[in-house]
Amino acid sequence: MIGGEGLIGKEQEDKQGGLKQRMARVIEKFFITSMLMWAVPIAILYAFNNNLFPGIADMSPYSLTLLSGFLAVVSVNVVIAFYIYLAMREPSEKHEPDPKFVSEAEASVKHLVPNETPESSSARKKEE
Repeated sequence: MIGGEGLIGKEQEDKQGGLKQRMARVIEKFFITSMLMWAVPIAILYAFNNNLFPGIADMSPYSLTLLSGFLAVVSVNVVIAFYIYLAMREPSEKHEPDPKFVSEAEASVKHLVPNETPESSSARKKEE
């Protein structure tokens, strides 16, 4: 193995390891917020139905059901907003294309068909 190839291989392994760590963090955040999306509304409904909040015992059953359901729905939306906030804070790695690929692509774009001028090439593209 040539020394340069070993270095490139090590860099790729480091990138893959970092990718695995980032994916594990993403899955962990997703799992936690998914559990919160289940637990928080159920806890709110349980607390309202068992009079755990002071002052709700005086409310009519219709008002109690309406308020607890509304707060449960709002809590799910708050958890979703929290997940979006966490996702937006994730560091995004800017992708840099392979220089060899870029140079080959530029060469293929600049390559003209034999006996063709740039003007006729642009006219042919407009027709397509």
